[in-house]
Amino acid sequence: MKKILIGIGAVIVVLVAAALIAPFLIPVETYKGQILAQVQSATGRTMRIDGPLKLSILPTLEISAAKVSLSNAPGQSPPEMVTLDRLGVRVALFPLLHGAVDIDEFVLEKPVIALSVDKSGKPNWQFATASAPQAAPAAAPKAAAPSSGGGSSLSGLTLGDVRIVDGQATYADARSGAKYEIDGINLKVALPSLSSPMQADGSLVWNQEKISLSLHVDNPDALMSGKSTGVNASVSGNPVKVAFKGQMSNDKAIAAKGDLDLDVPSVRKLAAWAGQPLQAPGTGFGPLKIAGAVDVAGSKYAFTKATVALDAIKGTGDFQFDGSGKKPYVNARLAMGTIDANPYLPPQQASGAPAAPAATAPAGSAKSHEWSNDPIDLAPLRQADADFDLSVDGLLVQKIKVGKSHLAVKLKDGKLVADLTDMALYQGHGKAKVTADGSQSVPGVALDFDLAGFQANPFLTDAMDLKWLSGTATATIDVTGRGGSQRAIVSSLGGNGKVQFLNGAISGLNLAAMVRNAASAFTGGAQQQEKTDFAELGGTFTIKNGILTNNDLAMESPLLRVAGKGTVDLPKQRVDYRVEPKMVASLQGQGGAGNLGGVTVPVIVEGPWDNISYRPDLAGMVGGIAKAPGGALQGLKNMVPGQGGGTSSGAAPAPAPAQSQNPVNQLKSLFGK
Repeated sequence: MKKILIGIGAVIVVLVAAALIAPFLIPVETYKGQILAQVQSATGRTMRIDGPLKLSILPTLEISAAKVSLSNAPGQSPPEMVTLDRLGVRVALFPLLHGAVDIDEFVLEKPVIALSVDKSGKPNWQFATASAPQAAPAAAPKAAAPSSGGGSSLSGLTLGDVRIVDGQATYADARSGAKYEIDGINLKVALPSLSSPMQADGSLVWNQEKISLSLHVDNPDALMSGKSTGVNASVSGNPVKVAFKGQMSNDKAIAAKGDLDLDVPSVRKLAAWAGQPLQAPGTGFGPLKIAGAVDVAGSKYAFTKATVALDAIKGTGDFQFDGSGKKPYVNARLAMGTIDANPYLPPQQASGAPAAPAATAPAGSAKSHEWSNDPIDLAPLRQADADFDLSVDGLLVQKIKVGKSHLAVKLKDGKLVADLTDMALYQGHGKAKVTADGSQSVPGVALDFDLAGFQANPFLTDAMDLKWLSGTATATIDVTGRGGSQRAIVSSLGGNGKVQFLNGAISGLNLAAMVRNAASAFTGGAQQQEKTDFAELGGTFTIKNGILTNNDLAMESPLLRVAGKGTVDLPKQRVDYRVEPKMVASLQGQGGAGNLGGVTVPVIVEGPWDNISYRPDLAGMVGGIAKAPGGALQGLKNMVPGQGGGTSSGAAPAPAPAQSQNPVNQLKSLFGK
């Protein structure tokens, strides 16, 4: 749009120059050829006047020409850069003799202006000249520079009826293939004198939307002389409304200070109207309103005391940009209310809908979810430095509810650190730090995560619709990696972590009954409620070269101990794990002994994680019994009332097994989550 306006301005200057030259070449018909020659000498382009040409000097200097055209630059299309139905100029003669330019009328009727940039980047509104002397007028704008007295050499300029009527402009860039077209250009300018207020009003049609333009300058002469003056400008249409009211100056650089208001009824519709449809999922990006104080000083910009409203999201903030140094710097602060991110996310699968069966990939074929080998380039992080501070009263992502939180983001010399210093989460709290390091040739990532005291059941239910695990949870992880692709980073991961659940339960799964079911030849009983209470469940893990290893998974609960160990190969996306549930004759949970006698039924969990298999290790169970048959038999007796079990001696009453349960299927439902 800026290039189009610059091009239109250049064309208007040429037409004014042509109009001022013509009166000195009368009689018109005799010297019409000389008029066209003078234009060609001044611009390097061919001008044609196919309609009537009228010229008079008294009482005003007036020229009127119909069907006027100006040729395009060599190699550019269309053949004519400018065509117009009528050009009318009327200038008061006697003020002109005293150096004042009093334009009573300057009218362009139905101008069609074709602006373009060729493949070398040269615009067609740059005009050539026939000789060096003809180039002298191009230096005229320098005469408008502020004088020692602060005035302008155009102080005598006045504009009466200055109009563009029903114009059209096109812009084409051969480098990018971009093409734009503006129709219905109408403009009217009123300027009694340069020291009086100037008012310009107009409209145009772009992409079938009419846009109204308005500009009011309190003192144009002050603006041209580098001094500050009041400016009121607005752009208004159905897709967007922008208004600025404040002070502006144009000394060594443009400076502006005032109030800015932006009103967009729909961000999606605005993007589509601008030719850049928004592909973001969800239903968000509707109404947007921004208001605040803007301060522009050359390459420094500030937007302060801002209020922001996007859809139902509201907040306040400040923004500063400094482009004066070797590297741009951005500083922003934003305080938001509760943010509902769901309107900006893809729709969720309906609750309870069955998952599609996994397709069996042909042998040797690549999986669609395998780690990518595409290069990761974090070099753009080196292009700017930034400090960003965000606080929110709450955050809703799908069903996950996050309380009051604070995020600080710092970008310095290619290293971005996002520090979540505080986060309220399901009656607990947490913090996290994510680092993306683009300062070196090989990108690096790091994650430091710490959550404490949050309630696992509502969190897991909202996050993954996982309702079978409850308890007070604590989780930590510290992991780093470096590589030029997703696969390389995953293969380099190293670190450690810990997960712990206290005073919880596994619902829908009775591990004690499962173990007893495996020993049903020795015991019997009625089915009970499917639930496994525990006092503590957790373990630690390490990661080295992308291999996660856990050797101390433990669950302690009355009547039951569960141990587990194994590995998760992240690069190969494979699980190799062994779970060992053991029935014991003890009511003690957390802190209880782990070496009590009992029956252990190991379960092997292995395979690629999109097709994990589960199978009981019967050989391991038999081997365990063979090593300590007396302890196993006594453990079974202690769990059976009348055979040493019961409540009188403090041993646990035996929970009856669920005869209909299949231990493997039950564990699969657990680990399959």
